[in-house]
Amino acid sequence: MSIKKKAVTCLVTAIIAIVGVKYAGEVRTSAQGLALIGDAEGCRRDPYLCPANVLTAGIGSTSGINISHLYSDAEIAAMWVEDLQRAERCINKNFHGDEMNQNQFDAMASAAFNMGCLGLMWFTDSRGVRQRTTIWKHAQARSWAAMCNRLPDFVNGGGRKLPGLVKRREAERVMCLEPVT
Repeated sequence: MSIKKKAVTCLVTAIIAIVGVKYAGEVRTSAQGLALIGDAEGCRRDPYLCPANVLTAGIGSTSGINISHLYSDAEIAAMWVEDLQRAERCINKNFHGDEMNQNQFDAMASAAFNMGCLGLMWFTDSRGVRQRTTIWKHAQARSWAAMCNRLPDFVNGGGRKLPGLVKRREAERVMCLEPVT
């Protein structure tokens, strides 16, 4: 007989507010981008295994998670900012993020946050050879619309297609293609 543990959730909006106040100017991702990431990831104080079987807490944080710790809003915000900065560095360094408009940057930062930088840049083909992703190639060519339209290519987690990733990638694609006014 197993006893299921109830998830201890937190509010994404509260974490976004903390990031906006305490970490103002430390991340480029806009409030709209933060909401996209937060809504896709959800927020949990208690560590859990994500669909890819990775220990996770807060808003999708996977680094240094203590399985027996219940995380506070302040801890979750701090972990999230570190993760966001890592994703943003990836997009700036490898995808010409400094040349993207805000919506393109937010969508790509969301993808890098979720998949990791290497997962967005490389794949292994059917012969076992590492190849650059098409999304990376489009970014190198500054073909932003083509880059955005490749986001739905990345919908697998733990070796299978996940409905949550299908929904997230479509939201990222739509945001990425939306002109900034």
